[in-house]
Amino acid sequence: MAMVVFALAAAAAFFLALVGLDVLRRAFVEYRRHYVARSIRDLGDMFLFVETRQVLVLNLLALGGCAAAGLSIGGPFLAAVAAVAGFFAPSAAVRVYRRRRIRRFEAQLTEALLQVANALRAGLALPQALEQAGREADAPLHQEFGLFTKEVKLGVPVEEALGGLASRVGSEDLELVVTAANIARQLGGNLAETFETIAETIRERFRLEGRIAALTSQGKLQGLVVAALPLAVGLFLGAYRPDLIGPMFESAFGYVLVSAIALLQAIGFLLVRRIVTIDV
Repeated sequence: MAMVVFALAAAAAFFLALVGLDVLRRAFVEYRRHYVARSIRDLGDMFLFVETRQVLVLNLLALGGCAAAGLSIGGPFLAAVAAVAGFFAPSAAVRVYRRRRIRRFEAQLTEALLQVANALRAGLALPQALEQAGREADAPLHQEFGLFTKEVKLGVPVEEALGGLASRVGSEDLELVVTAANIARQLGGNLAETFETIAETIRERFRLEGRIAALTSQGKLQGLVVAALPLAVGLFLGAYRPDLIGPMFESAFGYVLVSAIALLQAIGFLLVRRIVTIDV
């Protein structure tokens, strides 16, 4: 009888292991299809070409490194939290880099539009004017305008090349420029004056954003200090009086309490950031 029970238990464990492996395999396939593919596409749009294997290795290294650091600092619970953070860290880094690249492109776009307007007044066509402006600029505008020029020379229609440029960069200002250029080319209009007007609008928006950033910097700093204060106090007490902090990590109630504190602090920080963030 005992042998029958043992055999049934072993068979059940075997089938559960098969189901678990199948679930993990499907999850890995979806992970490669969505997460890795999106990261590679975003990096490719920024002229950073990497292989799928490199992205997987980077993600595994970030996950393992964060998990090891969390385990050495706060035990298994902090290791699990750090592992989750490490899993999403590469994707977050790509998004941060992409936003910085867009901001730099938009900062270059104002001067480039004025150069394009002057080139149009001198008698150049729009692709030639964009080529000249891109040749004299730094990256990323030099890269984007250079790729646009190569596409046009290879026979891609100007409207299609402009649409690809806007979708690749992801800048709202550039989408406005592309829309205005396509409308002016189809219906007629003074492209030079249009580009000068858009350049002035972008410059004014940057001025307002700078003023808003200066006025809201104190609120952002207060949110950061309030969010970091409990962590700093906890680390200080953990080093100075470990007998007070240690019992919190010896029971399930302590882990629940620490999790609730971290969750409430994160919610408060996000709310403060949302209040002081003003879109122009």
